[in-house]
Amino acid sequence: MYDEARALAQREGGHYMDQFTYAERATDWRGNNNIAESMFQQMAHERHAVPAWIVVGAGTGGTSATIGRYVRFRCHGTQVCVADPEGSVFSAYHRSGDAALTAQGSRIEGIGRPRVEPSFIPSLVDRMIEVPNVESVAAMRVLSRLLGRKVGPSTGTNFIGMVALAGEMRAAGRQGSILSLLCDAGERYLPSYHDLGWVAQNFGDCGPAEQRLQAALAG
Repeated sequence: MYDEARALAQREGGHYMDQFTYAERATDWRGNNNIAESMFQQMAHERHAVPAWIVVGAGTGGTSATIGRYVRFRCHGTQVCVADPEGSVFSAYHRSGDAALTAQGSRIEGIGRPRVEPSFIPSLVDRMIEVPNVESVAAMRVLSRLLGRKVGPSTGTNFIGMVALAGEMRAAGRQGSILSLLCDAGERYLPSYHDLGWVAQNFGDCGPAEQRLQAALAG
């Protein structure tokens, strides 16, 4: 796909954007117009204004790179966690450092990749949490009910990472905030991830994962 896109641009006199290479440098993490600065502005009046963790997904890797650079530039104690969906190569790459690795690819739209993307910078990510597909879909459902609005599956993936980190902080007696993004609206997924029949056919029974998550939230 990448080679064909590049070749097509050359043949037609176009420009190959190559977002998976340049996403990590598309915005200036030191400026006042990037997503990290906006997140910290919104947190300014919260009880724990500087979050213990920020949890994001990775598609290009640009978001985790921007946030990771920003918290280091501002000398915040915040750590960055990438919630990585089943089938993605990023977790294995983070462990091994082998940029030649490939994987099956994610079935959670928008995040996870079959190849290591140049914009994913593992040194800016403090933690990876691998999330099975059934847990992403279950978390999407649970969070949609909690918020009173439908969210998409990659937001569910992030939520699983947040709950896991919250459990660890509670067990350690730590207080603090955990910040993430509502990265996809759920309405576009009404015929797919929000359809019980489609989910059963493509992912199986997400009921047990949903029950586990409900129990974790109740505890």
